[in-house]
Amino acid sequence: MSWMFLRDLLSGVNKYSTGIGRIWLAVVFVFRLLVYMVATKHVWKDEQKEFECNSRQPGCENVCFDDFFPISQVRLWALQLIMVSTPSLLVVLHVAYRESREKRHRKKLYVSLGTMDGGLWYTYLISLIVKTGFEIGFLVLFYKLYDGFSVPYLIKCDLKPCPNTVDCFISRPTEKTIFILFLVITSCLCIVLNFIELSFLVLKCFIKCCLQKYSKKPPIPQCVSATASDINLTGFF
Repeated sequence: MSWMFLRDLLSGVNKYSTGIGRIWLAVVFVFRLLVYMVATKHVWKDEQKEFECNSRQPGCENVCFDDFFPISQVRLWALQLIMVSTPSLLVVLHVAYRESREKRHRKKLYVSLGTMDGGLWYTYLISLIVKTGFEIGFLVLFYKLYDGFSVPYLIKCDLKPCPNTVDCFISRPTEKTIFILFLVITSCLCIVLNFIELSFLVLKCFIKCCLQKYSKKPPIPQCVSATASDINLTGFF
């Protein structure tokens, strides 16, 4: 599987991200994408071939493997990376829309195409919410599918056509568990970064609105009576 598109997408979004967003992109690219490529190449080679049961009944190993791995862990990991990174495409598309709008009107409509204001601010906010939702959803799905975040070295299976309860063994369970825990930790880190960035954007917008509202208030009138008395005193002297 080629990850060039995902890399280019993340690089394009980097130009329009906040400081926290750039940290998120670095975590996704270095600690998730590159680790995924290493894990799939060396740890998850041929899962079904390395899955063994102490039964020679035809079809028994296939049924037990499908029961414990309804979807390959590494493919679910890849799907999570794709779904988490895709919402960032909304920001790139919005900036492209601004560019096309300026070309159509043949004049500069924005101070900067990547300025985080107006519709782009809402688009960026929506992308953060969607990314966070995908992160949490995939973690819950992973936990439900495999009964936790650890890979057991032994599972017991009594499904047909197995003649009785058989023992099945998974290759490299400890190494796989370490990689999965690393996946979970980096996912949680990304969720925290998304929440921080979301809070930062909302708080910044709130402060900006308050400052604008305060600056539009009419100036406080001076004391008329004091001014009048000053005038009277001046005339008197």
